[in-house]
Amino acid sequence: MKPFITFICILTCAIDYGQEINIVNPEIQIKTATAPLPESEKTGAMVYGYDEGGSLTVLREGTNNMICLADNPHNEGISVACYSKELEPFMRRGRELTAEGKNTKEKREIQGAEVAAGKWQMPIVPSMMYVYFGTNEAYNRETGELLDGKFRYVIYTPFATAASTGLPTKPHDKGMPWLMDPGTFRAHIMVGPN
Repeated sequence: MKPFITFICILTCAIDYGQEINIVNPEIQIKTATAPLPESEKTGAMVYGYDEGGSLTVLREGTNNMICLADNPHNEGISVACYSKELEPFMRRGRELTAEGKNTKEKREIQGAEVAAGKWQMPIVPSMMYVYFGTNEAYNRETGELLDGKFRYVIYTPFATAASTGLPTKPHDKGMPWLMDPGTFRAHIMVGPN
């Protein structure tokens, strides 16, 4: 009886794992990943997506200043982001630390120490990131359409403060900009749904 129960557990885990990494075809990944960009930027953006094994890979090389990340099939919900190439050292290091199993607090501490030590640099001018997100239930995997999609705009302005920007450090009204992580290497202006 014990071997049978073990077999059922292994089979269940395999089925669950397979469902977790149900990969959308590359063309649809690219369409969804570039959805938050202005039309003029979509065709030239570099796109990272996921291969059949669920590993991050380059789906398309870019010709402009934007890099997009397709939805991570390992996570709940749909979320894609596009950002200026100037942010790639920050984003790449974040992905590396996530792969190492670091939590958000650990990642921020490590990245902050690395920036302070000059190992890599945040952009010295404001740099844009576009985010588009919604639910799995509202996502059409065949067309790439996200019926409940919402936008969030993030402008990284390293070391900006409330005093230097005139922005509040907490959201105070729907859609109004506010400054998150003021005074740090990852200070950024948030604009989007509350």
